[in-house]
Parts: sequence; C-alpha cells; structure tokens
Amino acid sequence: MKHTMRALALASIAALAVTACKKEEPAPTAAAAPAALKAPAKDDNAGWKKYLQEVVGQNLGATTNSPFLYYLPPESDAEFAGSYERQLESVKTALARGVQPGNMLAFGSSASTKMADLIDAAFKDVPADSMKGVRVLFIGNAAENARVQTIVQPKGVEYTFVEAK
Repeated sequence: MKHTMRALALASIAALAVTACKKEEPAPTAAAAPAALKAPAKDDNAGWKKYLQEVVGQNLGATTNSPFLYYLPPESDAEFAGSYERQLESVKTALARGVQPGNMLAFGSSASTKMADLIDAAFKDVPADSMKGVRVLFIGNAAENARVQTIVQPKGVEYTFVEAK
C-alpha cells in the first residue's frame, strides 16, 4: 500500500508539473488560489486517497523530494487493524533510518484519532531537534491538531495542519 500511495502521489505531482509547463496558454490575470477541497465521506476509502494526494500537492512548500504519505483506511474497513500495524511499523522504520531535510511526511485519514495515535507511537523515540528541515503535514480533525503538534514539533520539524472538512 505504501508503494501504491507513493506511486499515486508521484503521478499526481508529475501531472501537475507537465501541466504547468504548457506555454501556449495565456498567463492568468489574477493569481489563482488553490481550489478549496472537501473531504469525502468517512467510509469512502478511494475518495480519501484522492483527497489526501490533492491536499499534499497543495502543501508541498519547500519540499525538494517526493513526499511520504501515510494513510489509514476507514475504521469500518475489515483490514483496519492490520493496516494500522503495518503503517506504524513503516513510519517507525523510516524515522529510525533518519529523514533528510527537504522531505515531507504526510499523515492523513478519516480515522483522525487513530492517525494521531500512530504519530504518537511512531515519534515517541525520535530525539529532540533531530528532524530539522523535515516537513510534517497532518490532515485530520481539528481536535487532534494540538496533540500532534505537541508530539512532532520538539523533534525540530516544520509542522503544518490541514483540517479535513
């Protein structure tokens, strides 16, 4: 699933890059703001995957490498517990190896509380100020924002929150 999400994220970013290179289109007269995105229904797994890719694309900022997107399916999914354990192990492994500056770790799910739990468990053993130059994007419920921010900011990351609404 991790490879699928990375491939989908890369494909969407590549499509944006190719589209941006068209020179025959006239330049817009006013700066276009990013389209406001609406979160899909809580149990719409495919809709959430697409939504998260679009939100990540709008929040790349100064990220110089392909983002790492960590996603949990809806809690109603029969494979939720297994997906949670696999994603937790994947994040822990990435953090243990070290994340280089210029990278983005994006976390999102309709199961926002469980995603915050995953972030808490994964970042528990990361040393303070060891992730300077790394961007962490959390896409979830506003109720989880302060909790996630408290967990990741001491690690030195640039933290961004996008409310899924």
